[in-house]
Amino acid sequence: MNKQSLTFPEDFWWGSAWSAEQAEGRGETGKAETVWERWYKEQPYRFYQGISSAVTTDHLHRYREDVQLMKQTGHNSFRVSISWARMFPEDGIGTVNPKAIAFYRDLFTEMKQNGIKVFANLYHFDMPAALQDQGGWESREVVAAYVNFADTCFKEFGDLVYHWFTFNEPLGPILGSYLEDFHYPNIIDFKRGAQAAYFTVLAHAKAIEAFKKHQLTSKIGVILNLSPTFPRSQHPADVKAAEIADLFYTRSFLDPMVKGIFPVALVDLLREYDQLPTDICEADLTCIATHTAQILGLNYYEPRRVKARLTAINPEGPFLPDWFFDHHIMPGRRMNEYRGWEIYEKGILDLCLDIKHNYGNIEAFISENGMGVADEERFMDDSGQVNDTYRIDYIKDHLAYLWQAIEQGCNIKGYHLWTFIDCWSWINSYKNRYGLVSLDLATQKRTIKKSGEFYKELSDQNGFEYDTDLLV
Repeated sequence: MNKQSLTFPEDFWWGSAWSAEQAEGRGETGKAETVWERWYKEQPYRFYQGISSAVTTDHLHRYREDVQLMKQTGHNSFRVSISWARMFPEDGIGTVNPKAIAFYRDLFTEMKQNGIKVFANLYHFDMPAALQDQGGWESREVVAAYVNFADTCFKEFGDLVYHWFTFNEPLGPILGSYLEDFHYPNIIDFKRGAQAAYFTVLAHAKAIEAFKKHQLTSKIGVILNLSPTFPRSQHPADVKAAEIADLFYTRSFLDPMVKGIFPVALVDLLREYDQLPTDICEADLTCIATHTAQILGLNYYEPRRVKARLTAINPEGPFLPDWFFDHHIMPGRRMNEYRGWEIYEKGILDLCLDIKHNYGNIEAFISENGMGVADEERFMDDSGQVNDTYRIDYIKDHLAYLWQAIEQGCNIKGYHLWTFIDCWSWINSYKNRYGLVSLDLATQKRTIKKSGEFYKELSDQNGFEYDTDLLV
């Protein structure tokens, strides 16, 4: 064994993240119906154990207690999202809600007074349902409504927020809503999805344009879910398959949101198959080129492994990225069996090096990384504490490679875990638990897990001891 103290840079951001729809609960402040509330009304059977987002972690009423738990679990920073539907309860537009402003100002002030930097995200999958009815991200009018919402947030909370983010995982709603049937309104239509993706990128740029007018000391960026893509082999067909998968899943948002340009190879591919968006103008492209992210959040959970297709596609079926590759199940891979994701810690190093070499080493941080486990009460002791040593090991193993990335010159400023307290998850509700703090759904009682105690030590020491022989 080669035990070494892995120390992180001074002022490293230790924290975690969640979103409004997954944590706040509806409450009584006034809130427009979101697409998730609409979907639950229409198809409650698609939600695990029929649990909706009506109450979730009840953060709206318990935020002061929660901020103290943040301190007790070593947070010096925390990412929230601001609910568009709560800020504009008249269907996402109209008059801003003073009760929402009061809530977020109270929350952010409480965080700052307790030494916790506010990382505020403006959109985390929670489209007001009435705006989805107007076309959602396929609509220029919805883009304008989003920019108005963002500008209002900059004005109302700019003095309290440390960093801003336009979107969390913008790829998610495109895949879920237009390709893979896991987000409302469950359309299968790539070309419409391409239009929605394009307008999402435009909304990002226009929000940054609005942000700059406020001359705040904070920075603004975006949070992307990124996975390094690995071909099954170096056979040219496998390599080509990996390149195309990478275009769809990684470069599609990363390039325009950070570099201001769309990948030429992806544009050419979509043009060949007549899948380009139709509502595009030169002014949009200029805005996208000139208003790019100042900081980048990296959500990393698993690698992407692909291989060349061995079977023909059905040309009468819907156009999908899977036309160009198959997913590869690597023999011997380690799995989080509860989530169905591969555990590959070195991928976090590969991802950071990609950002260093290909995206100007933009200031970045790990904005999500975590391990969801079902039935965690199995690991609860007589005092009611979850002894989640598996989560502690998971965090250490990923952080060891993140430390290596920093040693190799990657401009990484922090690490945020998903998540703080067990929170409601899209469709899966509370099936898998991710938190540093456990939640009793019946009583809303919060109890710090062993991982929460570890996270406090990690933050206090700004590092941990690790057997570096385990690094490859």
